[in-house]
This record gives sequence, C-alpha cells and structure tokens, in this order.
Amino acid sequence: MNPFITIKELKEKLSKKEISSAEVFKYYHDRLKVHAPELNALLELFDEESIKNGISEEGILAGIPGVIKNNISEKGRITSCGSKLLQNYTAPYDATVTNRIKKAGGLILGRTNMDEFAMGASGEFSAFGATKNPFDLKRTPGGSSSGSAAAVAAGLVPWALGTETGGSVRQPASFCGLVGLYPTYGLFSRYGLVAFASSTDQPAPIAHTVYDNAIVASALSGHDPKDSTSLPEPKRDYTKKLNGKLPEDLTIGVIQDSLESDGVDAEVKQSFENSIKDLEKLGAKIKYISLPDLKYGIAIYFVINYAEAASNLSRFDGTLYGARDMKATNLKDMYTNTRHDGFGAEVKRRILMGNYVLSSNHRDEFLDKAGHVRSAIRAEFEHAFKDVDVLISPTTSTPAFKLGEMCNDPVAMYLSDYFTVPNCIAGIPALSVPCGKTKSGLPIGVQFLGPRLSEELLYRVAYAYEQNTDHKIHPKGFE
Repeated sequence: MNPFITIKELKEKLSKKEISSAEVFKYYHDRLKVHAPELNALLELFDEESIKNGISEEGILAGIPGVIKNNISEKGRITSCGSKLLQNYTAPYDATVTNRIKKAGGLILGRTNMDEFAMGASGEFSAFGATKNPFDLKRTPGGSSSGSAAAVAAGLVPWALGTETGGSVRQPASFCGLVGLYPTYGLFSRYGLVAFASSTDQPAPIAHTVYDNAIVASALSGHDPKDSTSLPEPKRDYTKKLNGKLPEDLTIGVIQDSLESDGVDAEVKQSFENSIKDLEKLGAKIKYISLPDLKYGIAIYFVINYAEAASNLSRFDGTLYGARDMKATNLKDMYTNTRHDGFGAEVKRRILMGNYVLSSNHRDEFLDKAGHVRSAIRAEFEHAFKDVDVLISPTTSTPAFKLGEMCNDPVAMYLSDYFTVPNCIAGIPALSVPCGKTKSGLPIGVQFLGPRLSEELLYRVAYAYEQNTDHKIHPKGFE
C-alpha cells in the first residue's frame, strides 16, 4: 500500500473491500513502530486491543487510523503535554474532539510529541527530545504540533490532530508539506484540551490534502455544551462543495505587507507570487491591500499569551495534577520545587513574563493596551473582508530551519509566527496548503484567511488551488 494514500482513497478501497480495516490498521501500526522513533514523533504507540475499545464501526473516518497531540485528553491515557511535570498523568475522560473522532470511526494509534504545554515553534521544547522533519532530519518539523505533522508527512498515518494558539498547526503543516487548519475560535470544542492561552487555543486537523483535512474537520464539528466557548453551530460536511472550481466572482486580497517584508525568504516570496498568478488564472480577481496593524500582532500576541499561560499553568503546583516534590518539608518548598523541576526553560520564561504583565504595576501598561490593539486588528480584518472574500499570505516567512538554530534566540523563534498570529488574535480561520518547494526540496506553504465561520469557503478555494496546481511532495526514505 502507498504510505501517502489519502483518506479519500482509503475510504474508497475499504468500501469496495479491496482492503480490510484490519489490514489498514496493521499497516500503519507497523509503520509507526518502525519509523516514529527515527523522527521522535510519538510519545506512545498504543497496543491494538486498547485502541479498538469504544470505537464506532461506522462513520466518516471508519477504520482510518491517526494520532493525536498529547495535550488532548483521552480517557485512560497519559496526557503529558510534552512535560516532565505531567509525564505520569492519566486523563480521566475523553476530550470532546477525541470522542468525536471515535464516534466517526477513527482509530487513534498513539499520542504525539510536542513542545512542552504547546509553547514553541520548533518541536525542540519537549521534555522528551526534539522531533525531526522527515524531509531533512537536521531540521525542525515546526511546532508546537511537531509530532503530529512529522507523523503525517512521513506517511505513518493519514491524519493527525494538533492544537494551535498562534501557528502551531499551520506552521508545521507548511514546514512538512501538509494541509493545516486554524478554525474560527469556538468552532471545535476545547473541552478536554489542556489550556495554554485560552482565548486563542483551538484543536485542529493536519492531513495530506484539502479534502482529507475537510473530512476530519467534519468529524470535529458541532456545538459542545461542555465548552462555554463553543459556538452554537451545527455539524457540517465541509467536503460537499469541493468541486475543484473557485466560486464565481471571487475576490482574493493579497496582504501586500507580506510581499514588502524584508524578513521573507526569497524562495518563499517567489512561491507566494506564483500562487497569486495561479489563482488569477483560475478566475480569481486579485486585489492588493494593506493591513498596517498586523505588524503589531506578534508583540501583543505574546503579551496576551504570556498572561494567559501564567494563569492557566498556576494549577500545576504539585497539589492536584502530575508530579510532586516529596522531599519538601513545607508547602512553599513543595510548590517551588515541583514547578522548578517540572517545567522546562521555555515554559518558565513565559510564566515569568506572564506574571510580570499581570502584576498591578504593569497590567495597564501591557495587558490592557494589548487588548486595545487586539480589537484594532480584529476591526482591520473585518474592514478588509468588506472588499475581498478571502485573504492570502505566506504561511511562514522561511522554510523549515535547522534544529538548534533558534533555540537560544527566543525573539527569532517567536517571529517565525509572524504570518500565523494575527488571525488567531482576531479569532478568524486560516488554512495552509503546499504551494512550492525550495531548491533543496523543502516544502513551502501559502495560507488562505477568511471571515468568521468561512471554513467552507476556505476549503473550496484551497481545494480548487490544490487540484489545479501540482505542489504535493513527499519525503524520501519513508516510501
């Protein structure tokens, strides 16, 4: 079987009984067993018997294996969030998205490696070692959904769930030649997702193709009364309008700031410009627009991000969850030692900065101002969508960078999310798809952004682009 077979193709083969679900399971389970250690993509590969408990034999993902990021709860499984502090924590219930995958018949084969508590853009900030990019083992697959992207890119599974707060699905998708979605905030339930920055966290799918991504998104869709941030939206089938054609009279807004930025790699810029030409040939009207407030996105994102992270991670102090310093002789030392020994350097950095901006002396100076700028960015997007149907920009400013290249330069690492952060702040969706490759064979991605609840439109536009161009590449050595 072709390791890079799509979900759509697998479903057709299963329907025609050309292959059995047992054969599909064994094929991918064996591939994970052989190749995942080389990439350090998995924290745990589940045994066959435990996987099939409670799985529906019907549904849009029936018999289709995948993996989930290890900050998404699955009952009876360790949910470590890539942290030493939670390395032995077992989830007492299923996250809603986990439950919906199972009800759709999807098989969850394992839990993936990730930057600790989803804080990172390279997969290097895991307590269990860095994940490697299957296109070049000396490079990052992106983060924080590093293991999820690496596993799909190497053909170890046809889909994976990641989570995104400011680029953690789309950036790895771009670095690994995949399709990654950031949904409208509140579209997919956050119940059972270990919180990092609650106002932007969202679970989301990673897959080989736009159609496959839309299938998994369909399984995740629908209102969840267990999540107070869940939107009152019905379940949807995001594949039904994917016909390979752009909608009539479609206007695509090119974010001109992304073309003028000095920080964009030349090959990324060239692929982006080629994408614009391809879309114009397909019948789209192209309009160049400026969104000047987007340049503040990274700065205000990290102020809000730090503050919410410090608040959310305050619960991990040794009293309720995870590890505890058993040698401490008083409560204060137990708190201090548990957090000092349990958290990694990047998590500590964000907690310290978060408590700084939350302090009474600095809240007005930083956090409140960040909230005002956030509103301005949201308004700027809303104004833009009065003139265009969707927006387009590079997903990342560079191809996958080398492991270790930015570990000691957190500002440079944060800037890798320059294009993916603004829409997360505004709570609007974006979909990254492959659009080219570098001379050395590294994938390059482009992203489509739309107004709230425009996922159906984004999938349709991206599918038309994908079907009429040829940018799908696979890593060598994983055939």
